Amino acid sequence: MNHIYRKSRVVKTYSLVIIELCSVMLSYVSALLIRFGDFQVDDHQEMYFAYGIFLMVLTLLYSVMTDWNRDFFERGYFKELIADGKYNIILVLLSSTFLVFTKNAGIFARLVMIYFACFNLLLTYLFHICFKEYMLKRYKKSVNSDKLMVITEVKDAERIVTQILEKPHWNYELTSIAIMDKDMVGEEICGIPVIANRESLIETATQNILDRVFISLPRTELEIVKEMIMEFEAMGILCHYSIEIDELNLEGKEAGNFAGFSVVSFSLQNMDYRRLMIKRFMDIVGSIIGLLVTAVIFPFVAIAIKIESRGPVIFRQERIGKNGRRFKMYKFRSMYQDAEKRFAELQERNEVRGLMFKLEDDPRITKVGKFIRKTSIDELPQFWNVLKGDMSLVGTRPPTNNEFERYNSYYRRRLSITPGLTGMWQVNGRSDIKDFDEVVKLDLQYIDQWSLWLDCKLLLQTFGVVLFGRGSK
Repeated sequence: MNHIYRKSRVVKTYSLVIIELCSVMLSYVSALLIRFGDFQVDDHQEMYFAYGIFLMVLTLLYSVMTDWNRDFFERGYFKELIADGKYNIILVLLSSTFLVFTKNAGIFARLVMIYFACFNLLLTYLFHICFKEYMLKRYKKSVNSDKLMVITEVKDAERIVTQILEKPHWNYELTSIAIMDKDMVGEEICGIPVIANRESLIETATQNILDRVFISLPRTELEIVKEMIMEFEAMGILCHYSIEIDELNLEGKEAGNFAGFSVVSFSLQNMDYRRLMIKRFMDIVGSIIGLLVTAVIFPFVAIAIKIESRGPVIFRQERIGKNGRRFKMYKFRSMYQDAEKRFAELQERNEVRGLMFKLEDDPRITKVGKFIRKTSIDELPQFWNVLKGDMSLVGTRPPTNNEFERYNSYYRRRLSITPGLTGMWQVNGRSDIKDFDEVVKLDLQYIDQWSLWLDCKLLLQTFGVVLFGRGSK
């Protein structure tokens, strides 16, 4: 399926990137001209040039990391304005951070940034609206768009045609219908002419402009449908064969080949592999930095732990990772050595409803343990798990064996991605959450909404949570 839609995705993605780069360039040049009257920018040409380049690079990175235009053609005027506004706010905030780190914030003209933000919001919005209007109203009617025929039966015809016409699309135009169980040639359905029946289908298709066909014949023998598809394939016409099953949502599912069988692959996850590679790169860089920090404070934490109680400095516990993979998770030991043995007697005091154990005044926790838990220092050794690939910087909470053994299929979906050092649960209260179902809800929300930008946002929020010790006990 991917190669069929690659052209459409490439055209949309690269067109929008070019539009946004042009908007940034025009807005920045306009801001400089209005502020200074020309490009003689107070003998700081190199700084302003570097800032302009950074804006262009930031625009590209934002598009790649967030895929914020994935629903571009589905967005109305107001939603488009909101999306463009959010994009511009991020652009200004990150570029302002760039000025601070390069120590140029004090000499950079504030009006340039204000003018740029206003111009870029206006131009991005206007360019997006114009591009959308052109593609949806002009391009799809042009000779360059694919011309589509619907092949179906009387019972389903109006529903199918209505659904196709109502769906926002730009790369194809519904131009004709073929009804297989009744002769309706010369009539119209929802304004679209019926031009063929079962007997005249192939001959009519041969004589008309036709790039694609959509076939929905659930009550027709598969052998007949197979011959029909082969005829269209021989003519070089793209066939969409509907395998709609009322009980199943096939959006985002992928057709392909598995072990020689033609299959439709079902998955709730739709994560771009390229972005997953970037996520892994972020994990490696972040874990290396984290391990360097861990190495610096390790002697001090180790001495404190050893002075208060006997036992190892590093606590190892088997946890459940992606799709049921088991791994050893590492933490600085925050409990007495017999903590695992005393777990059963404390079960009835559990303060969390469901398959997770939390106890605010847990007698197994040492004094040092309370401090390193409060400051999240106890989790620093997990950067080794991140480097190994057992965990990610951001993900879902890895369950213990005891929790995993009681999972149902709904809870099991939490394990469909690599568990994380931090995540939605950690930045939304941690110990303040008293219901395991709420933890699951936050984890599934992360899975469904995942993007590289969300990871960056959660990492920034984690710093705030750790700094102020919010929700950590």
